[in-house]
Amino acid sequence: MRIPFDQYLKNNLVLFDGAIGTELYNKGIFINSCYDELNITRPKLIKEIHESYIEAGADVIETNTFGANRLKLKKHGLEDKIYDINLAGARLAREAAGDEVYVAGSIGPLNERLEPWGPLSEEESKEIFVEQAQGLIDGGVDLIIFETFSDLHLIQQAILAIKAKYDISVIAQMTIGNDGNSLFGTPPELFAKKMSKWGADVVGVNCSVGPKLMLDAIEKINEVSEVPISVMPNAGTPTNVDGRNIYLATSEYFAEYTKRFIHSGAKIVGGCCGTTPYFIKEMRKAIQAIQPRKRISKHVKIKTEEQLIQAIPTEKKSNFARKICYKEFVTSVEIVPPRGPDATKAIEQAKIFKEAGVDAINIPDGPRALSRMGASYLSLMIQQQANIEAILHYACRDRNLLGMVGDLLGLYASGIKNILIITGDPPKMGTYPDATAVFDVDSIGLTNVVNYLNSGQDLGGNPLTKSTGFLTGVGVNPGAIDIDYEIKRFEWKVKAGAEFAITQPVFDNELFYNFIKRIEQFKIPVIAGIWPLVSIRNAEFMNNEVPGASVPENIMKRMYATKSKEEARELGLKIARETIRELKGDIAGVQVSMPFGKTKYPLDVLKEVL
Repeated sequence: MRIPFDQYLKNNLVLFDGAIGTELYNKGIFINSCYDELNITRPKLIKEIHESYIEAGADVIETNTFGANRLKLKKHGLEDKIYDINLAGARLAREAAGDEVYVAGSIGPLNERLEPWGPLSEEESKEIFVEQAQGLIDGGVDLIIFETFSDLHLIQQAILAIKAKYDISVIAQMTIGNDGNSLFGTPPELFAKKMSKWGADVVGVNCSVGPKLMLDAIEKINEVSEVPISVMPNAGTPTNVDGRNIYLATSEYFAEYTKRFIHSGAKIVGGCCGTTPYFIKEMRKAIQAIQPRKRISKHVKIKTEEQLIQAIPTEKKSNFARKICYKEFVTSVEIVPPRGPDATKAIEQAKIFKEAGVDAINIPDGPRALSRMGASYLSLMIQQQANIEAILHYACRDRNLLGMVGDLLGLYASGIKNILIITGDPPKMGTYPDATAVFDVDSIGLTNVVNYLNSGQDLGGNPLTKSTGFLTGVGVNPGAIDIDYEIKRFEWKVKAGAEFAITQPVFDNELFYNFIKRIEQFKIPVIAGIWPLVSIRNAEFMNNEVPGASVPENIMKRMYATKSKEEARELGLKIARETIRELKGDIAGVQVSMPFGKTKYPLDVLKEVL
């Protein structure tokens, strides 16, 4: 048995299927046919479409019953088949879905207006909606979805009717025009609030327009909605080519907007007219990058309260974690892995930092996509031979999800306790630009993965023999070009389980403080990245070629005013010390980079805090 849909939705991003009508049209069914009747006359065809969406990765499939109401079926002489068509539609979807996929009973608008603008009374409309829903519910749907409504008054009757009659989750979706409002002029933030007030469990938008306008709409809905949000756009606006309506948006374009929808507050995404299983497959990949898919069956073994208590408290995860929890100022230095198999120099450098009192060594994972020794191996060698904790940077670029889980379990068993999760630089930046990037998940998704392992369960919800106890860190960029998007991603990382953050190099203190103020509600420790500028050329490189590294004009002027390389280097180290001195009261610690692999530079920068 499946867990109830509303329970599943609380902790998961949910992917709906795409268009059924588009698939039927592509398979040669004439557009003037009654698509709903095919549940009875062509059941195999309908089931095949459902199965194709399930195979593509949909969590929920919709019944082929969008127009299966009394008024629309009457046009085809099928008004006596209302119950049979809806029952058959629900059963076909249920058979295809089994126990691992949810079924939503699709109900569309009526083709008549309500009084006083039309002949239909409120009570008559309610009767029609209940009449259609009865067959769907008897056929085994898990929820009802009202979609493509343009009349707010009509969807009100639909919601009230179903909520009064049945105990079932309801998704209510309006459609919008090119002006971003409903076709009768109601703005999204208004109709979303009203639908929620009438009892809808999820509110959203679908059909008529493509992803861009839908994104604008859900951003407005997100500002006011207290219930989950859904979005199911068309594949753009159709173009007529030789008598056929062709949708020009690509599945890759949809995948990119899937991420934007989620970061803007959507919990449910799917496709409408023009979308196909190819779209849903690409959307699944996009969601997978943010949150790995979990099974929905009750057969999944759920952790007991007793088992969950065994999760390791943050302060006991590592010495670095303990110091952060007790608000001791932490220090770390970055050591980049060598280009060959000899780690002797890196280990000796780590010993020097250990002797000086540095708390941990940061080991980046393939920075700038350059070919180097694996960060995990160097981290283990440093911990074992230099006796200082490592903070392993772990990138999503090079391994699939199964490989990453295996890596993480092995790393924890080997003694790695601190991990900084990053998405990773694309291969085209580095030594082998044609190398394949995996990116099964991004840093948000991998943070979720580590959170599962820390709670003692695998991605399927099955209990592990023992919980991991990683201290989970994430990267954050105070100087991001799109700072609103960066903050939304940071919020998702915190919700996924991040326990601390390390920033990109900080040079502009004012920019840093503006960023800190905007993320203070997330209440996790922030460690500032510090890069000692050792030359004018180095300052120019950081300012122009390193994303997120903003060297302000006043610092550049100070660097340009130096008379020699030695003077420039000393000034750069002094500026780094000044930055730490100013930020110290508002950060949990610092990560200092090591320009040119020389230990004296970070030690000079840290001499006031060690």
